[in-house]
Amino acid sequence: MPGSADTSDEDLMLRYRDGDAGAFDLLYGRHKGGTYRYLLRQCRDAAAAEELHQDVWMNLVRARGGYAVQAKFTTWLYRLAHNRLMDHFRKHGQEPLASLDADDDPALELSAADAAPQPADAYELRRQAAELVRLIGELPPAQREAFLLQQEGELTVEEIATATGVPRETAKSRLRYALARLREGMSKWR
Repeated sequence: MPGSADTSDEDLMLRYRDGDAGAFDLLYGRHKGGTYRYLLRQCRDAAAAEELHQDVWMNLVRARGGYAVQAKFTTWLYRLAHNRLMDHFRKHGQEPLASLDADDDPALELSAADAAPQPADAYELRRQAAELVRLIGELPPAQREAFLLQQEGELTVEEIATATGVPRETAKSRLRYALARLREGMSKWR
């Protein structure tokens, strides 16, 4: 598919809507990791996250005929993920959770291609990462979700608001409070 790396997600989704199955493959390749990690970090259960992940992509397949560019594709995708996650929590009577601990799931571990720090530095980085994981897990669910949507989905405040169905100022406040709590918690590492 010529120029596929330069093709926007929105254009790919429009092509998929119009019958180009290869466009779906590109979209899935671009966003499968981020959506899976978002779901995993919210529900903390690899089996549930895998099932939810499949459901989100199946919902995308089912909804393709009505797709129209009204926002960034990722906003629409993470709205599908958010809605499926909320359905899951309601069904199971659960409160949203988060985990970024690589020990919980090998899929979250750093790849070997990542920079390899010296042993003392690696130990210190691991301690910092563990502290950040703990702090993220302690965020209120709405703040945690806003933070994860920004980090995993690379969504803007406006896109987070659209994906979660709240006003822009609410999304902005949730993100601001989450970042403030994380900065405060990590202040000893500066």
